[in-house]
Amino acid sequence: MKNLSAQNISFSDFNLIGFYSLGEWRPLLFIPFFLMFLLSITANSILIYLIICQKSLHSPMYVLIGLMGVVDLFMPVFFVPNMLLSFLFNWNEISLTGCLIQMFCVHFVGSFQSTLLFWMALDRYFAICKPLYYHKYMEISNFLKFIVVPLFRNGLLNITMVSLAGKLSFCLTNVIDHCFCEHMAVVQLACGDISINNLVGLLSAFLIPTADVILITASYAVIFTSVFKSGKAHMKAINTCITHIIVMTCTLIFALTAFMSYRIRNNFSTSSRVFVSTMYVLFPSCFNPIVYGVRTKEIRQRFIQFIREVKVFPLQRNPI
Repeated sequence: MKNLSAQNISFSDFNLIGFYSLGEWRPLLFIPFFLMFLLSITANSILIYLIICQKSLHSPMYVLIGLMGVVDLFMPVFFVPNMLLSFLFNWNEISLTGCLIQMFCVHFVGSFQSTLLFWMALDRYFAICKPLYYHKYMEISNFLKFIVVPLFRNGLLNITMVSLAGKLSFCLTNVIDHCFCEHMAVVQLACGDISINNLVGLLSAFLIPTADVILITASYAVIFTSVFKSGKAHMKAINTCITHIIVMTCTLIFALTAFMSYRIRNNFSTSSRVFVSTMYVLFPSCFNPIVYGVRTKEIRQRFIQFIREVKVFPLQRNPI
C-alpha cells in the first residue's frame, strides 16, 4: 500500500546538487566555472563581431565559423548562470517545466556543434575537390538540401527525447545529482520502465554526433586523397581541415564519454560523471573560438588588428 501511494506521487520540482559530495569546497567551483563562462562569452562575441564587421570574412567558410560562435555563445547561457548561483547560494531548485526546457535547449543547441562541423567539412570538400563549382554548390539554394535533413533530424530526436521524459512520473526522489537537467540524469529518477527513454537517448547520441563524425571523416578522407593524388598545394585548406578535426575530436570524446557513463558499468564517481557532462557542454564553447582564432590566419590577423584599434582608440579620445 505504501509503495502504491509512492507510485502515485510525481515530483514537479527538483533540486540540482551537482558536486555536492565536495561539501564545503563546493563554492570554490564558482571561480573556474565563472572564468570559463566569461572566456566563452568574450571569445565567441569577439569572433562573431570580427566575422560580421569584416567583409573579407563573409565567405561561406567564415559564415559557418560565425554560426559555430553563435552556438557556442548561447550554449553556456542555458545552464551556467543557474549553476554559479547554486555554487554560491545553494539556489538549487528548478521546476519540472523549467528542467524540460533547459534539457531541450542544451541538447538541441548542442547537437548543432557536430552538425556545423559537418557543414564545414562539406564546404572544404567543395572548395578542394570541386573548386570550379564551389560557388554554385555553396549558394544557399543548393546548400539548403544539406541543411534541411540535419535540422529535421536534430529537431525530431530532441523533441521526442524531451517529450518522453516529460511523460514520466518522478516518484523516487526529486534530487538530481547534476548541475543541469541532462537527459539521463533526470530520466533515471523516474519510477517505472525507462527503457524507451534510454533507447531514444542512445539513438540521439549515435544518429547525431556519431553520424556526423562518420560523414565528416568520409569527406576528409576524400579531400586528403584528392590532394595527395593531384599534388596540388592546398596547405591553407588542409590546415583548415586539421582545425576542424581537432575541434571535432575533442567534442566527440567528451560527448560519447558523457553519454556512455550512464549506460555502462564503470568506476566513475558521481562528481566525475557530472564533470565530464559539464565539460562536454562548456569546454567546446571556450575551446572552439580560440582554436579557430589561432589556426585560421585571416581571423588571427583581423583579431590582431582589432586589438590594435582598441588600444589606439582611447589615445585618440584623450590625447596627452
